[in-house]
Order: sequence, then structure tokens, then C-alpha cells
Amino acid sequence: MYAVVRIGGRQYPVEPGKFIVVEKLPYDVGEQITFDDVLFVNKDGEILVGQPTVSGAAVTAEVTRQYRGKKVVVFKYKPKVRYRRKQGHRQRLTQLKIHDISVE
Repeated sequence: MYAVVRIGGRQYPVEPGKFIVVEKLPYDVGEQITFDDVLFVNKDGEILVGQPTVSGAAVTAEVTRQYRGKKVVVFKYKPKVRYRRKQGHRQRLTQLKIHDISVE
């Protein structure tokens, strides 16, 4: 069984027992979360497509980690005019473990 769920404006394919990494969510480590914005469910070959969401479907997940991703360096350069700008960015991320996909 797998599903496609919308978390933070992005769509993620999820399966029970798997881990996904999403942009930072305001929950503590160990907290259980239920997402009801499920767009697609494949339950043993039975396909349910939402318009826009599947009614009665929910995905239960647990926050396993809050961390910062790898640094991305943005370097702007223009030749012959001494223009150089260096900027770094580290995205805050949340790791989720998917426990259950339920469909009523």
C-alpha cells in the first residue's frame, strides 16, 4: 500500500515503514502527526484518486529528527568589474517515519 500526500505545499509518495524528509514542521521529536491531505491511494491494486483529496484517507507519521541540511553556496561573479558575492544557505528539515495509511 502506498499513497501520495501533500505536506507543506509539496507532494510526497509514502509507504508504511519508510522515512521521508520534508521542510521543517513545527513539531517535537517523537510526536505523532496525522496528515489528511491525501491525494492518491493504492490499496492492494485498488486505486483511489482524490478530487482534490481522497475523503476519509489519512497518513499517520512520527517525527524522528529535526535538523539542518547540507550547505548550499551561492556565488555570483561578473568578470572585469570586480563583482563577487558569496552567500550560503542551510535548509531546516524534518524527518518523518510513516506508520500507517488508513482509508475509510
